[in-house]
Order: sequence, then structure tokens, then C-alpha cells
Amino acid sequence: MGNPTFGASNSCLAMRRSVQFSCNYQDAHNLPGLTRTMSHHWIGVDLGGTKILAGLFDEKFRLLARAKQATEAKMGAQVIFERINIAVEELFQQTGVEPAAVRAMGMGIPGQVDPRTGTVRYAPNLEWRDMELAKVTPKSWNWHVHFENDVRMGTYGEFTHGAAKGAKHVLGIFVGTGVGGGIIVNGELYSGFNFNAGEIGHIILHWRRGTELESIAGRRFQIKRAKKFLDDAPKRVRRKWKNIDLNQVKSSQLAELYQEEDPIATRLVDDAARALGVTIGSMVNFLNPEVIVIGGGVAGALGDSFLDRIWEIAQRYVLPGAADGVRCVPAALKDDSGIFGAAAFAKSRTNGKNGK
Repeated sequence: MGNPTFGASNSCLAMRRSVQFSCNYQDAHNLPGLTRTMSHHWIGVDLGGTKILAGLFDEKFRLLARAKQATEAKMGAQVIFERINIAVEELFQQTGVEPAAVRAMGMGIPGQVDPRTGTVRYAPNLEWRDMELAKVTPKSWNWHVHFENDVRMGTYGEFTHGAAKGAKHVLGIFVGTGVGGGIIVNGELYSGFNFNAGEIGHIILHWRRGTELESIAGRRFQIKRAKKFLDDAPKRVRRKWKNIDLNQVKSSQLAELYQEEDPIATRLVDDAARALGVTIGSMVNFLNPEVIVIGGGVAGALGDSFLDRIWEIAQRYVLPGAADGVRCVPAALKDDSGIFGAAAFAKSRTNGKNGK
């Protein structure tokens, strides 16, 4: 099977604490018949609750191909990795690149990845608990595999090749089904003492009620609130939501209702902007980032006006001068943030050059 590497990402100290799992591994670049001049390729995989996105990059880090598969989370981990493998095979078919040319793969997983034990402690969208990744990694993968949290990988992608390129202190916030975060400190991905740094969606906004940021800004929770609001809404408002499946609301649908000034969508979006703004203002005081990158499906669908509103609110809560020179920008790589970040992370752990 492949060689999953559950690498800690907290500078040199954390890297020394990383755990490497090997099973009959032979480096791709040492396989018989290959020359030392063979170019290296890198694969990035963004594993989501509903879709899998994979990308193949060459040694100059040009994106050569993308492939997408449905996750089918309810089918279990083995099936999910089979679908990832289908996406990977499609990359080879599109480009003609041989699997032996792949030096390493990075994979972002929507959950708590523990590099010390090689497990995903908890991934609610995948229904995983204490999942041992080495057991489900395909045996055909003759390359190193580096696993990390998906939002950390998205942030890392924006740091290495996107909106925060060139910055040394970055805060990434991705607003989609839930809300996640990633942190770059002094040019290094920061994952914390026990690899849980960046869980910004679980910041408490109301200490007495225990209200979390994600419960206001995450799409899954926004729709739960929409259902309650609709129960008391006038008929003309309910009519607009009549043909929308509240169990499968897309970010684009929410954005369209907001643009039409639907009162429920307006309340949901404004509450999300306020919650994100308060949180970001606090993070500017606490972390003092150089660049704040906001990505994810909800943020992308709502566009620049949503981001402008968030930043306007955030600046109400910062200390004097704390926001001077700080940039709050949309994710430049959009849906590709995760695959760029995962591949760059794998490259950085292989070459030690921060994936650039």
C-alpha cells in the first residue's frame, strides 16, 4: 500500500513529532527502470462530505488536470477511498502521466486528524470516529500520503499560491456547510499542541447560551433557523421558499434569495456577517494576521458585498491601529484552494521548501 504520513505541521518541533506509517513502501523515484532525471508530480485531494476533488501538479506546480467524484459518505471509508482512487486514475488518464512519476500526495479531510496515531478522531460529515487511515489507503499508491485537516489545506493553498501569497501571517476562514479555519504563523502552518488549531467555527459568541460561530454562519445551521422563521412568516414569504428543498439548500439559492431581498435570507446573511465580523475583529486583536482570507461555498456565493460587510463590522472591534495594513480578501483559488494546499503541503514535507 502507499505510505501515509500523518505529519504534524507546527514548524520543526512539530515535524519531529510526526508519525510515519509504512507498509512495503518503495519510493516512486527509486523504482526499477526510472531515471533520476524523471520529473516529479504531486497530487492534491480535497475530501468533502459530498464531493471529492483531486488535482495533479507538475514539478513547476502547474495544475495539469482536475477530477471530481461524489463522496458517497454513507457507504463507508473503504468506498470513499475507492472513489478517491477513481479520481486519481482519471488524472493519469487525462494527462498520460505515469503513477511512478508521483512523488507524494496530500489530502485534506473534514475532521480532526491526529498524526500521532494516524487516525481521524472525528469527521461528522463522513460519519467517522477513530478511523485508522492506513487500513483504507489503496495498496496501489506507491507514494507518500500526507493527511491534514481540509480547511488547513485550503488556507495553505491560499498562502502558497493564492490570495495570501507572500504573506507570513495568515488567517483563513472558510464558510460553507460549517465554518473552519487555518492559521499561518511566521510562514508555517500552525496546527497547535494536539493538532486542533484553527477550529474557529466553535468559538463561543454568547457565553450564557453557548452559541457558536458555526451555528450562525454555517449553511447547515442557517437552514435550521430558516425552517423556524418560515413557520411564522407571511404567506408571500413562504411562497418564495415553496420550491426549495430545505434539506438540500445550496449556497447559490441562499445568495439568490438574499439578492431578491427576501426577509428570511436577509436576516440569515446579516446575522452571519455580524457573527463573522465580531469573530474576525477578535482574531485581529488576538493573532494580528497580515492577511485574512475568506473562502468556502457560502462566502463565494454571496460575493464581495458579504466580505465587505464582514470587514466593516470587524473593524468596529479592533484595538486602535491593530487593523492597519491588514487585508481581508476573498479566496483567489476558489474551489481549488484545497487541492493546491494539499499538494503544496505534500511537496513541502518532501522538499522542505514550503510547497512553493
